[in-house]
Amino acid sequence: MLTSHRWLSKTALLMALGIISTAAIPMMTANLAEANPQPYLEEYIFSQSRRDIVPEGTFIPLSSENDKIIVTPKETAKVTLEVERDIRSASGNIAIRRGSQIKGKLQPAFGGTQFVAEELILRNTDERFPIEASSGVITETEIISRKTDPDILEGALIGAAAGAILAEVFGDIDFGEVLAGAGLGVIAELLLRGSEEVEVIVVRPNNGDIDLKLESDLILD
Repeated sequence: MLTSHRWLSKTALLMALGIISTAAIPMMTANLAEANPQPYLEEYIFSQSRRDIVPEGTFIPLSSENDKIIVTPKETAKVTLEVERDIRSASGNIAIRRGSQIKGKLQPAFGGTQFVAEELILRNTDERFPIEASSGVITETEIISRKTDPDILEGALIGAAAGAILAEVFGDIDFGEVLAGAGLGVIAELLLRGSEEVEVIVVRPNNGDIDLKLESDLILD
């Protein structure tokens, strides 16, 4: 009987040791994993933390130091505008700070003009990102003739084509704020008309005329 008890005791001891050893294996594995984290996982998490996504459909209000931008209905003019307020990403972070710049162009669209964004320049960092966004179509027009008070042009940003025809109407005007890059064909067409009045499109950037709507997700990383 004594031999049997001894055999049972040894068996129980070995079984207990086996259970303890088996239980210790996952703990050791976990400790090793904690001591040696996967570098690619850290890099992935870090890269994700730096990425901001402004979702498609987000509205971006814009403003300009000029109260008006004047172009002809057929004119394409490059302009640079400022973001009016901070824009947050899908995660709630400030992705675009107020005062960041958006470069693009006013171009003919559906009987009016439309601002199409091309590039975002972030404030402070000067980082540049392509952006797909556009404003609604602006159709407000104004007939300007020799009887029109030229003071209405004060403080306006004038497209090169519009500036050319307005010079014909009013004589010499200050081209210090005339935009560059209008097509020669457009200017020639305007000059050859020889009209004493001209129809122009008046964009009021500080009244929400050219607020943008994102046409695709804007990824900043």
